[in-house]
Amino acid sequence: QVQLVESGGGLVQAGGSLRLSCLASGNIFSIKVLGWYRQAPGKQREFVANIANDGSTNYADSVKGRFTISRDNAKNTVYLQMNSLKPEDTAVYYCNALLSVLSGYSNDYWGQGTQVTVSS
Repeated sequence: QVQLVESGGGLVQAGGSLRLSCLASGNIFSIKVLGWYRQAPGKQREFVANIANDGSTNYADSVKGRFTISRDNAKNTVYLQMNSLKPEDTAVYYCNALLSVLSGYSNDYWGQGTQVTVSS
């Protein structure tokens, strides 16, 4: 069984910063990609950023230059540093992991989400 648990969400004023964390636990063999997605009210879930196990990263255009994704492989943890936050960043942020478990089975896993609210 695999669990992804996010933390670090909250309420912040526009221009402020937040740091999200996501810890992956369970019978994990290897984590290939860790990422963040978000879903605003009435909208579809959208990609924010991801990081592969070689450290390569990808970002949505809307967050480039403001958000930074990083990972600590020893702790099976991924972080999302969010700076210069805007009201349009308000959403539930979900952690995602493409990983394989000890049996060799690979799949996508999701966290339960953490709310980020940016006030104007």
